[in-house]
Amino acid sequence: MRGDLLDQQVDVIVNAWNRNIIPWWLLVPQGVSGAIKKRAGFGPFRELTGRGAIPLGGAVLTGAGRLPYKGIIHVAGTSMWWRSSEASIRASARSALRLADEHGFRSVAMPLIGAGTGGGDEDEVQAFLEDEIRASKYTGHVVLVRFERP
Repeated sequence: MRGDLLDQQVDVIVNAWNRNIIPWWLLVPQGVSGAIKKRAGFGPFRELTGRGAIPLGGAVLTGAGRLPYKGIIHVAGTSMWWRSSEASIRASARSALRLADEHGFRSVAMPLIGAGTGGGDEDEVQAFLEDEIRASKYTGHVVLVRFERP
């Protein structure tokens, strides 16, 4: 669907993050991360600090801060050079859905991981994510959100 990830009525959202090697407070989050930081506050990002490096394509669950969700799944969709690849996008989707399943979340909203800062083509990224969602064993509801301003 087209819209804003932060307006979705779901249990958990996915944040297109990075490898979590550079401290969050040194970064100026853009796109999805920037919107989450603005509305959720620093809590989820402080929580990420203690998690250490995230493998490329990996995922970490944190609290949702001031957002109305049960949590935020942060995925490492970009490399140390801030670039995404088909492999990192697909692995991120699989990791996010696996975490959602393990924690019993019944619904997930996911952005186009790796399309913004990561440089991926939006149509290609959407196709990769749709493939992974269809192939997943996750039985909850997934909303794939392609950002569009109101």
